[in-house]
Amino acid sequence: MIHIFATTSGLRLHTAEGWSHAPGLTLDAIFQSDAPAALAYEAASLRAEPPRPEEILPPIQQQEVWAAGVTYLRSRNARMEESEGSGANRLYDLVYEAPRPELFFKATARRVVGPGQPVRIRRDGTWNVPEPELTLAINHAGHIIGHTIGNDMSSRDIEGENPLYLPQAKIFTGSCALGPALVLSDAPLPRHTPITLTIIRHQQTAFTSTTSLSQMKRELPELADWLFRENDFPHGVYLMTGTGIVPPPDFTLQPGDFIRIEIDGLGILENTVA
Repeated sequence: MIHIFATTSGLRLHTAEGWSHAPGLTLDAIFQSDAPAALAYEAASLRAEPPRPEEILPPIQQQEVWAAGVTYLRSRNARMEESEGSGANRLYDLVYEAPRPELFFKATARRVVGPGQPVRIRRDGTWNVPEPELTLAINHAGHIIGHTIGNDMSSRDIEGENPLYLPQAKIFTGSCALGPALVLSDAPLPRHTPITLTIIRHQQTAFTSTTSLSQMKRELPELADWLFRENDFPHGVYLMTGTGIVPPPDFTLQPGDFIRIEIDGLGILENTVA
């Protein structure tokens, strides 16, 4: 397992042997490789210190970010609740049961923020929430090469008003956070892996909840396969895999809130709401 951190001074790697620099190695090269771990080990030639928090950038270069929806039962129920009265709530039940998953475009690299950087909420939204998600790193050939933590910032009231408003509810400046590292591994995460979301407001816990990958209905390779059907990603792609944690309708994010997402084995992603 290799943790790859994008920093202001280039890529920094953490392995069982410790920290190292990787001169000349890029994230694009990793996503374009058929043997990314070997490529990373070969490039890790200089010993280094751990990066300071302010040095860490989102682990993305030219990759697009996509997302899957309604992959957890909790997400299906929340989508049906948010769209109740619009006549569209039955759609989410159908998607949950259908062979074809919901897949949508989330962000370009320019719109992605990293650990410690501010995420944003929409001024015209009234139910703005973070969505903590295991995020797949998929190479140019469609193979899952690793994982990171994703925060799919969403305006659930806008999405619930009409399913055609999904891009406005999901795609806006500061709506996507990734990090803290790209974790290369050939092995999938255990099904019991917990995902924990905590939101701090005025130094008090305003919301916290935990789910696990075992609550996901769909298999991760299945999602990757559907994403690559009739589509190509020469620089690789990140795929958020849906959320099993949804704050209640009476909770909405406020500027200054602190979001903490933890996934065992991948680290902690922390952001403040701008």
